[in-house]
Amino acid sequence: MEPTGWPGVYRIGRDLYTRNAVPGEAVYGEDLRSESGSEFRRWDPWRSKLAAYLGKAEPFPLFQGVRTVLYLGAAHGTTVSHLSDALPDATIFAIEKSPPSFAPLLALARRRSNVLPILADAQLPERYAADVGPVDLLYQDVAQRDQPRIYRENAVTCRARTGLLMLKIRSVTQRRAPGEVARLARRELTDAGHRVGAGVDLGPFSREHVALPIDL
Repeated sequence: MEPTGWPGVYRIGRDLYTRNAVPGEAVYGEDLRSESGSEFRRWDPWRSKLAAYLGKAEPFPLFQGVRTVLYLGAAHGTTVSHLSDALPDATIFAIEKSPPSFAPLLALARRRSNVLPILADAQLPERYAADVGPVDLLYQDVAQRDQPRIYRENAVTCRARTGLLMLKIRSVTQRRAPGEVARLARRELTDAGHRVGAGVDLGPFSREHVALPIDL
């Protein structure tokens, strides 16, 4: 098990792992591996866009010094659980608006004290900003047409220091090419004062998804 350039993330060959915060428990059927007295969970890039991104991007200080995370679109908590492993000292505010998805997310949080689930709509950050406060990292994975606007409003309302937007191309439009959609999203964020890094295509793991690293 070798450390990667990402804090809390390890590698065997091309496979990524996180140290299991709840030993003996798999969250979504992932492989568990014991080594040097610790248990690690394989981080499946076919199930997690963040794993796909970390496997393709060059390491940079995305997790460095992160003590608070605002996660928009937490769903059942697959990726949230790995962030919980990788950032054991951070508080992860997991926003999910679907009650059926929120139930397993809530169950996950009962076993992981650094995950705080919030049943809310990511399009209305003013409803949870008082509970969340300023955040170090804003992570967004929502299937909405106006994804850049949602990111901007959450970044301003919750005073995010840095962020990562998983742009779902076909949730924005069916009519434009993926490259054009990504360029328009970058321009919208840049015009709003954000510094947007190079986008990373998440194929073949997540088709027509582009990860955009963002700083204020």
